[in-house]
Amino acid sequence: MNIRFWLTKTATVMVAALLVVTSVSAQDKNSPVLQRISKSQTLRVGMTGAQPPFNVKNRDGKLIGMEVDLAQLLANSMGVELKIVEMPFAKLLPALEDSEVDIVMSGMTATLQRNIRVAFVGPYHITGISILTKSSTLAAIEKAKDMNNEGLRIAALRGSTSEDFVEKVLDKPVLTTTADHAEAVQLLLDGKVDAVVADAPACALSILRYPDAGLVTLQNPLTIEPIGIAIAPGDALMINLMQNYMQAVGGTGALAALQKKWFESGAWLAQVP
Repeated sequence: MNIRFWLTKTATVMVAALLVVTSVSAQDKNSPVLQRISKSQTLRVGMTGAQPPFNVKNRDGKLIGMEVDLAQLLANSMGVELKIVEMPFAKLLPALEDSEVDIVMSGMTATLQRNIRVAFVGPYHITGISILTKSSTLAAIEKAKDMNNEGLRIAALRGSTSEDFVEKVLDKPVLTTTADHAEAVQLLLDGKVDAVVADAPACALSILRYPDAGLVTLQNPLTIEPIGIAIAPGDALMINLMQNYMQAVGGTGALAALQKKWFESGAWLAQVP
């Protein structure tokens, strides 16, 4: 079924189901995030803008991706404007804690360390850490310890679970952190690193984008990671609203439609540089 139809249908259902919650929470002084959204009539969502297929810029400089569609659906359901705030991945949680954004949707895994700082709602996608490389030997590994070798050069997104994974599990390779995934892939293409540690979808996408570069990835990811919406603590009603939102998205089939559009179909690749 057409994705636009699903988004429109879902927004209509959610307006009726969630607008009451928004109205009540806006009157509650203990609901700072919803108060702010209600007053500004704007939902500020933190993203890097460089994590396809979650979020990426097309040839016209416009942000597209699964999370962009999901965020727009949420804003429509709340009856407010969507404002996407772009920043490096490592700055997203600090920005959320400092109230510079209302939520974060940027391929962010709900980890113990992050959940101590902020709340997570979802997940809206399940992924896992994998590697992108030109080496058939590395692509054949089944456990992380198989690549824990002296002299191996690895790149990973700064502030990500991929960086944490390398630091905790791979103590012998040399790690280079990058501001975004594209920078890490370029290091690999230029022969400056031997592998990029990243989410499995990002690795698979890079192979599609550079079909003649000889890139390969693991058959199975090394971990399982839930991707969710990050929300600043101290606003139980905002968390409740997001939980209801995710239930509505899942129940109407819109989430499955978005998964198919962005993770199973490569048609959108024609839009990106």
